[in-house]
Amino acid sequence: MKPDNTTPRTAPQRARAAAGERLQNVLSHRGIASRRHAAEWIAAGAVTVNGHTVYEPGARVQPERDEICVRGERLPKQTERSRTILLYKPRGLICSADSTRGETVCDLMRPHFSERLVPVGRLDKESEGLLLMSNDGELTHCMTHPRFGHTKTYIARVAGRMEESKIETLRSRLDIDGYVIQPVQVEVLKVGRDHTHRLAFTLAEGRNRQIRKMCSLAHFVVLSLTRVRIAFLKIGNMQPGEWRELSDSEVRALKRPLSEAAASRHA
Repeated sequence: MKPDNTTPRTAPQRARAAAGERLQNVLSHRGIASRRHAAEWIAAGAVTVNGHTVYEPGARVQPERDEICVRGERLPKQTERSRTILLYKPRGLICSADSTRGETVCDLMRPHFSERLVPVGRLDKESEGLLLMSNDGELTHCMTHPRFGHTKTYIARVAGRMEESKIETLRSRLDIDGYVIQPVQVEVLKVGRDHTHRLAFTLAEGRNRQIRKMCSLAHFVVLSLTRVRIAFLKIGNMQPGEWRELSDSEVRALKRPLSEAAASRHA
């Protein structure tokens, strides 16, 4: 049973709440989490407003007045400057704001920014490569919603006997954990005599550890996995741990749906 630590609102309080913002949206806009994850945190009782736990993601708040705490950490009343960086995530770091399971990308970047930057999407601990980090909730939504059509490319070094049937398997609509994935573009970059090969995967969607699970179904073992492209952002000569801040024009381009972006390129 949820603790009854909320108090009834008076009429003035209800009127003020009705004029505020949805709590879920406030957390998303501040870059704390995506709207979906913000809703999950609120429902789990991880968010308090003026000392009272709130369980409804749609609860109305006034962030410039109300004291909002997420997992005990107070949310600044003033909106932070929107910042987005492109990081080459090293292997071994977790894509999370929660450090209880090990060192995170947030731990890596915290000394460089006063703003709270969180990962946009995920890249598993054993993988490396490009990762966006931002406090721009709108950008997070645009990068994770299918309507915007952002694709990502990965280079995998795999071990196993190379057979055309295995590549056909990788390009098919595989069942991953009970979900049938969309077809993936797979290109063979190099076939090694020692049965180690380089493959390029381009995904329009990204399930948890999808490429590793795909390769397992095709009887390949993934030796290394690097994300080399997110939309039009490429890894170039970046090295693990290096990062750069995105320009305003790059952020605007990422926020445009694929159809609008294509139209602007051909205008």
